[in-house]
Amino acid sequence: MQLREPVLDPIPILDLRPTQMTVGMREVDAKRAHWRSERGRQAGEFLGRHMVPVVLGPGRRHYIIDHHHLAFALHAEGVEAILVTVVANLAKLDRDSFWFYLDNRGMSHPYDADGVRQPHDAIPKSITGLVDDPYRSLAGELRRAGGFSKETTPFSEFLWADFLRRRIKRKRIEKSFQSALEKALDLARSPEAGYLPGWCGPSTD
Repeated sequence: MQLREPVLDPIPILDLRPTQMTVGMREVDAKRAHWRSERGRQAGEFLGRHMVPVVLGPGRRHYIIDHHHLAFALHAEGVEAILVTVVANLAKLDRDSFWFYLDNRGMSHPYDADGVRQPHDAIPKSITGLVDDPYRSLAGELRRAGGFSKETTPFSEFLWADFLRRRIKRKRIEKSFQSALEKALDLARSPEAGYLPGWCGPSTD
């Protein structure tokens, strides 16, 4: 069932089905800026290096399981289609079995902008339906600031977002993002964050 199959015919971004409900809009903006710097002769090479992993689901629809921010950013910049890599063909599964599989393989994240789990029906049918979670934005900036290292753990930055959500008030993020980031950096180095993927806290040696 597991495949690694590049799809050389570009897939329209608007045909991609998300497997999560939110993104960090600051991260989307950063990727938009990066794309603008790559536009021109390097654009094709950039897209070729950033194929999006998808799972074929019921109806042979392409469900994106990573790079939601990139897909959102490229769409916002007017890119109509991208290359994808099919990592699993689950097209023969019924809807309930499909989502059960994704849940148990860490391939879906049906949590809203308040960090509350929702039914899979609530996941938007298009990239354009993704909404901003300010804590996901904060987690993305925290990683870029060296608060934790990039990990292969699925949805690792959402785990950090949930950690921060319980310790930093939303109003602080909205009023002064820099202040919230400084607080997040302090929290990231604390022992209470030690269970999180990519933790870079002080050594106990």
